Amino acid sequence: MARVGIIGASGYGGVQLVRLLLDHPLVEISYLGGSSSAGQSFGDIYPHLGWSLPIEDLSPPEIADRCDFVFLSLPNGLAARLAPPLLEAGCRVLDLSADYRFADLNTYTEWYREARSDQAVAQEAVYGLPELYREEIAKARLVGCPGCYPTASLLALLPLIKQGLINLESIVIDAKSGTSGGGRQAKTNLLLAEAGGSVGAYAIANHRHTPEIEQICSNVAGQPVILQFTPHLIPMVRGILATVYGELRDPGLVKDDLLTIYRSFYRSAPWVRVVGGYPQTKWAWGTNLCFLGMEVDQRTKRVIVVSAIDNLIKGQAGQGVQCLNLMLGLEETTGLPQRAFYP
Repeated sequence: MARVGIIGASGYGGVQLVRLLLDHPLVEISYLGGSSSAGQSFGDIYPHLGWSLPIEDLSPPEIADRCDFVFLSLPNGLAARLAPPLLEAGCRVLDLSADYRFADLNTYTEWYREARSDQAVAQEAVYGLPELYREEIAKARLVGCPGCYPTASLLALLPLIKQGLINLESIVIDAKSGTSGGGRQAKTNLLLAEAGGSVGAYAIANHRHTPEIEQICSNVAGQPVILQFTPHLIPMVRGILATVYGELRDPGLVKDDLLTIYRSFYRSAPWVRVVGGYPQTKWAWGTNLCFLGMEVDQRTKRVIVVSAIDNLIKGQAGQGVQCLNLMLGLEETTGLPQRAFYP
């Protein structure tokens, strides 16, 4: 059994990790960490899970005595302080924040306004999108798991970019997220009275996930990619729907051509399902699945790809467990739910 710790266990990402790992046949949760919640019992915070462990605030060497792997489910900026000593103590680390998603920390500092001094550690990190970096993740000591918006957007874009099917300067992403993407802390804009019955865009032209998406697109394309990304808050608890647009380089392509290309591209990806219709977020609720559908607009010569995920599972904790499975040499599907809550 692999011994796994979770630091930041009381947040939405942490509780999802606990739920998933409790059902994992080859993992034991051996440590729950936190500072503000230290001294509390996990069962007192989340009694409905029927499981408990004390939340503690231990030093990295003490954590390493109990854990082989540690998940960091923390606000941006905190993982960068914990990951280096945890690695030094012998743990393998999976970070769910943005701290280790960027090879160039200048980009991180520009967008997240946090000074960093751990460039060597950041350069070691592997971007935790298994559909693209499966082999690298399996060998990694440090994995920077993608954000929820980048996961949905990149899975929609990768075949188009990898196969050179679209003009790179034409990419537009319109994405919508449920309120759980804002975390568990009280925020005025996430109150039911504020968010209920209303849909609104936010962080237009400056959302922090933009450079993350651009970085991976640029790596795949072999040249710089600049794209337009606009997020929206929608009044539901969980889920992301990303609608991605690109101008086709070959206007003769039709929908059936693209379905064939996508199904071939993801033939070895158990968590990506390419469908003939248009996905809905409810299809992915509670699962680690990403559903992709598409259409070609012959009039405008554009392809439109629709991507649906559960932001807390494939967009966060589930993807982390998928990476953990690879690091353990297991099948990517081990211990992860494949059937949605429905209706």
